[in-house]
Amino acid sequence: MDNVKNTFLYQKHLELGANLTNFGGFNMPLFYTTIALEHEAVRNNIGVFDVSHMGEIIIKGSDAYKYANYILSNKIIKSTKITYSFLLNELGGIIDDLMVYPLNDNEVMLVVNAGNIDKDYSHLIKHKKDFNVDIINQSDNLGCLAIQGPNSFNVLSNYYNELPKYSNEFLINNNIIISRSGYTGEDGFEVYGDETEITKLWDYLIKNFVTPIGLGARDTLRFEAAMPLYGNELTENINPIEAGLSFAVDFNKDSFIGKDALVKAKENQKRKIVALELIERNIAREGYLVYKDNKEIGYITTGYLTPTTKKALAFALIDIKYANIDETLTIKIRKKDVKAKVRNKNFIKKNNKI
Repeated sequence: MDNVKNTFLYQKHLELGANLTNFGGFNMPLFYTTIALEHEAVRNNIGVFDVSHMGEIIIKGSDAYKYANYILSNKIIKSTKITYSFLLNELGGIIDDLMVYPLNDNEVMLVVNAGNIDKDYSHLIKHKKDFNVDIINQSDNLGCLAIQGPNSFNVLSNYYNELPKYSNEFLINNNIIISRSGYTGEDGFEVYGDETEITKLWDYLIKNFVTPIGLGARDTLRFEAAMPLYGNELTENINPIEAGLSFAVDFNKDSFIGKDALVKAKENQKRKIVALELIERNIAREGYLVYKDNKEIGYITTGYLTPTTKKALAFALIDIKYANIDETLTIKIRKKDVKAKVRNKNFIKKNNKI
C-alpha cells in the first residue's frame, strides 16, 4: 500500500467525503454519494471526474510521427484532432488502448491507462531503435479533469474563453490542453494541465455545483456507451478484430507492430466481443461463463443492470459461430443457468457533438 500514489486532488476528495479505492496504483474516488446518482448527474446535467491517474507520455523529435506510426496501430498525422489507437504486441494482442494528441510538428502525446504507464513506457523505449525521438514520461507532472454531460459546454465556457467546437478536436492555450472528448457517451471535455491549473478548475467547478463523479459511475457510463475497458474487453490476449475495434487499425500503413498477426486474425477470426441482454431476471458479472447447448463458448467481460436503461446488459467474448444477433445463450450465474440474447451495442443514444 505504501506505493499507492495520490493525484493532485487527493485532499479535495477527502474533504468531499469520497469513498476511495486503489485503482491502477492510485487512490481514486469510487463514489462520493452513490454510483446511480452520479451516473444520472452526467446523463442529465454535468459531472466532473478526476482522471489524473491516466498517464501522459510524450514522443518528441524529428521522427515523432514516423515512430508513432510504427509503434501504434492507427494512422497518426498532424491535425487538430485526437486519434484512438492501440499499442500492440507482435501477436496483435493489445498492450494498451490510448488517445493520441498531435501537439505540433515534432511532438505527439499519448494518453495511456494508469495501470499500464510503466509497461507502455518500457515498450516504447524497447522499440525506439534508430528513430530520432525522445520518449518522456510526463505522467507525474500533468493532471486531467473530465467534464461530462449535456451542460458541460455551458459551464466550462464561463471559465475558458475558447473551447473546441467538434468531437475529438483539441486546442492548446498557455500549456493547457482541452479536447472535446470523454468516456461517457455524453458531450464533454478533457482538460490537461499542471497542479495549479487542475486545482483551480476543480475548485471552480465544485463551487458552481458541478457534481463530482467517481470511478464507479465512470464504468457504468462507459459501458452504457459501449466503450471498452482495458483489462476487461481489451487485454494482451485479445486483439482489436476480436474486440470489434478495427476502426482503430489502419491496414493501409506499410507496417506497424502486430500488423502481420492482425491480417491473419482478420482472415480467420475465431472469437468476438458481443453485447448480451439477459432475458431472465439476474445480473451477469465479469468472469461468468457463457454456454450454448451446455458447451462453454466464452465469458462475460463486463455486466451491469445499467442505471439509464434499467436492463441487465453485458459484454462477452465468445466463439464467433454464436455471435449472431438474437442468438440465445446461457450464462452460468451462481450455479443457475440464465438465458440471454445477443443484441446490438446501441444501449443508449450517444450525445457526443460531431
